[in-house]
Amino acid sequence: MSLPETMQAAVLGEPGVIRTTTLPLPPVGPEDVLVHVRRASLCGTDLKVRSRHFFPDGGPAPDVFVPGHEYAGVVAAVGDTVDEFRVGDRVVTEAHRGCMRCANCLAGGYTDCLNYGHRDKGHRVQGMTVNGGFAEYAVNHVSTLHRLPDSVDFDAAVVLTTVGTVMHAFDTLDSLLVGASVAVIGPGPIGLLATQVARELGARTVALIGTRDARLEIGKSFGADLVLNSRNEDAVAAVREATQGTGADIVLECSGAPSAVDDALRMSKRAGKVVLVGFFEEPVRADLNHAVMNGISIETVRGEGTGSLARAVSLAARGRLRTAELITHHFPLQGVGEAFDTYAERRGNAIKVMLDVSEDGGARQ
Repeated sequence: MSLPETMQAAVLGEPGVIRTTTLPLPPVGPEDVLVHVRRASLCGTDLKVRSRHFFPDGGPAPDVFVPGHEYAGVVAAVGDTVDEFRVGDRVVTEAHRGCMRCANCLAGGYTDCLNYGHRDKGHRVQGMTVNGGFAEYAVNHVSTLHRLPDSVDFDAAVVLTTVGTVMHAFDTLDSLLVGASVAVIGPGPIGLLATQVARELGARTVALIGTRDARLEIGKSFGADLVLNSRNEDAVAAVREATQGTGADIVLECSGAPSAVDDALRMSKRAGKVVLVGFFEEPVRADLNHAVMNGISIETVRGEGTGSLARAVSLAARGRLRTAELITHHFPLQGVGEAFDTYAERRGNAIKVMLDVSEDGGARQ
């Protein structure tokens, strides 16, 4: 296919500013795939990128860096050594590509690559350390792409990156969820999807805790047995009561609220497991002695990993995930500034805000 020499892209400006401009089409290396981006979505990390708080050194110069790590599209070109994909394939992308030479990467922990940020050693994180998907075209390493089944449209595909994070969180447990009691703190996209995945993996009961009734209602429709508004009731006491006083086998903290870690520990049973999935804006105080005295294990995850996105695609292909209720807004790429403001200010109960980067035949797929 004939490719243009330039593309429209959303670029990071001064702190708090993101705008569209024209950039050259990125070059495609021997192991790379050029993706014609159809859909991209915003998440909390993108807000930190826009503010430049994400970058320890202040970040790249204005008007050159393209954010965006949740996106899906169509293969437009492949590198010389790529035979896993063909032009025209529909794909969803994974954000992290480890160096694949450090001890962590070789053990499968590429999200925790010891060469994080060292592009010269092969590490990349789309939209964070290298240009991402808020553009008409994006370059991905071939290992970070997953082919989409025809039954999964681009809206649903983009949400699967978040499902990959949930899958990765459950990977840390080293145990089956079948028959387990699970508590999820935070009914944002991750928490709502965690509710669904816990159900699909066989959890006995799922409790969802938050502060927004509308989101809790979505969680209830997704299969939560117990929904608790922590503004109105003692969620820790309610979870313990629902588990006959023992506490939950597994607690996922997805909110990033400073007080939530202590709540998670106190919701957990003795020898239970707490997984920290949310990112925290400030230092957290929690009674770690309670964890020690009760044998509670604490795990953490950062995004997807260990092939979790591939498993998310498989789950979606079987029709086992509901994502439409999470997608609340669509904007064209040229409206990226308004999209960010809508997401940051939660206008219209914004949950998943999408950028319609390009279309195929004028129809949303």
